[in-house]
Amino acid sequence: MELAATRLIAMRKNKGKSIAACLHDHTSYIQNPDKTEQGELVSSYQCSPLTVDEEFMLTKRLYEQTTGRRQKSDVIAYQVRQSFRPGEVTPEEANRIGYEFAERFLKGKHAFIVATHTDRAHIHNHIIYNSTALDGTRKFRVFFFSALAVQRLSDLICLEHQLSVIQKKPYRERQKRILYPPKESNRDKLCAVIDNILLHDKPKDFAAFLDSLEQQGYEVKRGKHPSVKGKGQRRFIRFRTLGAGYTEEEIRAVLDGKAEHQPHPKQPLPEKKFGLLMDIPAKMAEGKTSGYKKWATRFNLKEMSKTLLYLQEKKIDSADELRERAAAATERYHTLGDSIKAAEKRMGEIAVLRAHIVNYARPAMCTPPIARPDTAKKFLEAHREEIELHKAAKAAFDEADLKKVAQGKRFERRIFRTALPKESSVPGVSQSQRRNAGTGSGTEKCGTVLCRRKADARNRTGALMLDCRS
Repeated sequence: MELAATRLIAMRKNKGKSIAACLHDHTSYIQNPDKTEQGELVSSYQCSPLTVDEEFMLTKRLYEQTTGRRQKSDVIAYQVRQSFRPGEVTPEEANRIGYEFAERFLKGKHAFIVATHTDRAHIHNHIIYNSTALDGTRKFRVFFFSALAVQRLSDLICLEHQLSVIQKKPYRERQKRILYPPKESNRDKLCAVIDNILLHDKPKDFAAFLDSLEQQGYEVKRGKHPSVKGKGQRRFIRFRTLGAGYTEEEIRAVLDGKAEHQPHPKQPLPEKKFGLLMDIPAKMAEGKTSGYKKWATRFNLKEMSKTLLYLQEKKIDSADELRERAAAATERYHTLGDSIKAAEKRMGEIAVLRAHIVNYARPAMCTPPIARPDTAKKFLEAHREEIELHKAAKAAFDEADLKKVAQGKRFERRIFRTALPKESSVPGVSQSQRRNAGTGSGTEKCGTVLCRRKADARNRTGALMLDCRS
């Protein structure tokens, strides 16, 4: 045992034996000299360890004489087992703790004997007390949660002596004493056998594969739709019903080397915590039978127990706390919903913006001929759709107050070079103006949504650009 543990056990009369013989057997076992260091670790209250069984019987006879009633129950005594962490307590101290526990629990109304055993890695006490009180007027009755009361009192005494106790864990975190293997269906077993054959045996063809199944104890039905049946099964199982990776065609492909077999990962079924209760009166009014009522009653009890365990896990102690948590969860749900809607709206805006960016840079993808102004006008007329999309993108950028977009500088340079010939033939446009327009030195910072021109310095150049874009 890792920590101090306590257990209450009712000792009953065995068939074929008298009460005196049963008491003698129980008390003699706990006083075994090999386990109690030759009887040094045995203590008692209102009785002698040598004659404890006889004194218990005298008290029971006194009970019959005083009350005039005979013992109807087969419970003749009670035993408390108290275990301690290895190396944490000495045998003498363990015996004193057991004696103190019996005194405080029984309050001096019942005789008892305490025996400390040292034959195990952990020191433990055996406390046996008589079911009949010392005055012979009453008997000890197990009350509601009596085992829990025994455990709580023992833990309190251990804490007073600075000993460790078992910490209470949530229901879901408690370790089960018996771990049962997960139940497999006949199809799961067949899939496991197929996996072993395909991955390890590796038969040459499908016929050899069926022979391997027969060697595994399966009955094989050959034909148009091969099927197998295992021991204890009533019906044959076709391969196509096993799911993806186990059909006849897929198995043949694996055997021919055209595919690789991938066993199915077995996923445990999600545990359902609890659900809504059945409305039994309404269902009975619809014409349900008494069998359904019995099933629904049992179902409601299970669901109520699951709900109670869930509330204990979440440490919800009252209905007001449950309402507060539900309101907080609802508010958080609505907040997350609003944030999701805002994110979706923003994603839509970004998608539109990305389309405008593509449309804005599309004219720059074209390589316009550098020639006369009439040739440039023909080029612009041929690419009017792209330029219209470009203008629409610019308007969208201006509306969104965007200052910088990629490909803006390159686009402006190409437009100016297309609109102006190599040797300026446009009246009023000098070589320096043309050179400035081609390099973009006379514009604002390049890379803007649409570089703004200085109208005062290049009126005629700007007029030509606007005319070409229109």
